[in-house]
Amino acid sequence: MELKTDEQFYKLLCFLFFMRNVQVQNMKKIKRAVPSIESRVKINIGFGKGRVSIKGVELNEYLVEHIIRAIDFGFDIDDALLLLNEEFVLEFIEVKEHTRRKNLKDVRSRIIGREGKARRTIEKLTGSAIVIQDNRIGVIVDADHLSATIQGIEGLIGGSKHGNVFSFLERQGAKISRMNEDLGLKEGVDWSEDEREGL
Repeated sequence: MELKTDEQFYKLLCFLFFMRNVQVQNMKKIKRAVPSIESRVKINIGFGKGRVSIKGVELNEYLVEHIIRAIDFGFDIDDALLLLNEEFVLEFIEVKEHTRRKNLKDVRSRIIGREGKARRTIEKLTGSAIVIQDNRIGVIVDADHLSATIQGIEGLIGGSKHGNVFSFLERQGAKISRMNEDLGLKEGVDWSEDEREGL
């Protein structure tokens, strides 16, 4: 009983004294998302001038901070709420760090594709959600697909052909599936050196 009391006391201390503040740009969208967040996780969210305060147990604060950052960046609320699952992560890619090209609009267009087709294909192959804002790309994806997703996007930024990137992502997804479950594939498949090393 004493241990339980200690745990309750610790949670109370966290609630009273630890609070995260997150600078945000899109306050209206954050406020619209708050009921959905608070219905899924025990947390108190307050608003100040250009910032959001998050108050609760430390783990919940951490998760909700990432959700708010994702929503503020432009992710749909449902996609951002995937971050409540600890398997999912939020990553950002700076386009300028992966290309020497001066026309970054063309680089962004390669990732988006005609009518968004390239981005949707990456999302479908990796189970990710992707948002592009200016020269920054946000990705929400499960940890198993994180490395391949980032590598695929960076490949497109660097000039790799779309077909090569999509084939790479498809192979990586198959490898992950094969590790997790028996798909009835033939045993002894020998992946080529290019497939092992990526793009």
